[in-house]
Amino acid sequence: MPPRVSASAPSPLRKLLAIRQPYRCLSCSLRLSQAQTQSAPQPQNASSQTTHFGFQEISSSDKSSRVSSVFSSVASSYDTMNDLMSLGIHRLWKDHFVRSLNPGSKPLPQSPTTPEKEGQRTEPWTMLDIAGGTGDIAFRLLDHATLINNDHSSRVIVSDINPAMLSEGRKRSFSTPYANTPRLSFLEANAESLPPEIGDNSIDLYTVAFGIRNFTHPQKALAEAYRVLKPGGVFACLEFSKVENNLLNALYKRWSFAAIPIIGQLVAGDRDSYQYLVESIERFPRQREWRDRIAEVGFMIPGMGENGDGGWENLTGGVAAIHKGVKPLSRV
Repeated sequence: MPPRVSASAPSPLRKLLAIRQPYRCLSCSLRLSQAQTQSAPQPQNASSQTTHFGFQEISSSDKSSRVSSVFSSVASSYDTMNDLMSLGIHRLWKDHFVRSLNPGSKPLPQSPTTPEKEGQRTEPWTMLDIAGGTGDIAFRLLDHATLINNDHSSRVIVSDINPAMLSEGRKRSFSTPYANTPRLSFLEANAESLPPEIGDNSIDLYTVAFGIRNFTHPQKALAEAYRVLKPGGVFACLEFSKVENNLLNALYKRWSFAAIPIIGQLVAGDRDSYQYLVESIERFPRQREWRDRIAEVGFMIPGMGENGDGGWENLTGGVAAIHKGVKPLSRV
């Protein structure tokens, strides 16, 4: 039985992304991906007038609204989206990401006569989860602090530019112990220009998971992360990346470009948003280049060898990767 074609007018999102229809097929998408990878300019500076939106080049001033439309469309099916993009493994990646950060303060000494060890942390953490609207990372951070480090004071500010994503996060927070407590707050903000309430040297841990590739100017967001982190504070990014094994890479690209947009249409009724998301992964820098961009704003890179190798952790062969940077301690 042929599929029924709706006679209703196209949605605003479909009108917005209609220009991208020629690149729906797998072979076209892969050819365009290769061509743009070869011809794409090296890292953009903040003054660039154009940026990419998937495989399109658009005005920088338009990207924020286009990305907002995509995430407004997928907010209610965000878990489904990530399940499709990662075959469900994103949940394990996020658990590992949070464990590797070990958030939360250490317990205070058991006896008032026991001196505090030098360097032992006793004050609660202030954590900022950027592009974290649905609370996926924030809830894990608080659970780890509470259950593993016996820390009932550290707090997370969940920041997102998209109100629909924040609304989804607030709704989900009511199934956690942190709703309506000082430990969890939500902030609508642009990561490239954080508001005054996020002051200089005020954040212990800055996290961003599966979000920074959608920013108009990622380098501006990195500079803001450096500004708001305390000396010794940690920037931590979990993002889709580049698969290193050729066979796995071929299989993953075939899955991404051929299957995910179609499943997005069937499951969420939104092929265009899912097409953009797989294209945005393809346009994101390789692990080494992204590590170098983090270092450019001043972060020290844990795990980078003297010969310039390493400085990131691949997950599932590079389907995703964790990058970290540490803000240097103030010079005496």
